Amino acid sequence: MLFAAKAITATNRFLFQLTKWAVYVIAGLMLYEVIARYSFEHPTSWAPELATLIFGPFFLLGGPYLLHLGGHVAVDIVSSRATGWLKLVLDIVGMLLVLAFGIILVRYSIDPVLQSYEYNETSYSGWNPIIWPTKAFLPLATALIGLQALAEIILAIGNFRNPPDKPTVTEEAPAIAEPEPEIGNTTIQAGTA
Repeated sequence: MLFAAKAITATNRFLFQLTKWAVYVIAGLMLYEVIARYSFEHPTSWAPELATLIFGPFFLLGGPYLLHLGGHVAVDIVSSRATGWLKLVLDIVGMLLVLAFGIILVRYSIDPVLQSYEYNETSYSGWNPIIWPTKAFLPLATALIGLQALAEIILAIGNFRNPPDKPTVTEEAPAIAEPEPEIGNTTIQAGTA
């Protein structure tokens, strides 16, 4: 179970790392549009719409890994002070709510995607691209959030079972030690003045 939880988290981390580059594509498209519009007086019909179509997957695929990092907005007045069993129960209940939301959203987002694919739905704009590929990211990303919620439950139970003196089972990147800067023959220690 722990291996599956770590595999889900690794998959979501990979998608997060891959998807974060989309912001540069979006910025490049918007820069191209501004230059085409104001410098050459030839605006495009496709650049703003393509940026919008890319933003959907960019936004959605970041969510599952942010769930692992605790990057979503949360009201944690009680859970931030909780320890032991109470923290475990609050973590599990929170992730079960995320999972329930994910199941409902996947259930009700698949049919519109299939219908969009079946009819080869377009945006009805001047450029008129097909939009089902972008729509397909909603059930995919929601399923990944649901899987990450399950992984978080497994990791929370694993962390609870580990004694406090042992490292937790969540996999975080180890801190990279920076080399000590040297001035002449004297080595300066970090944090000393």
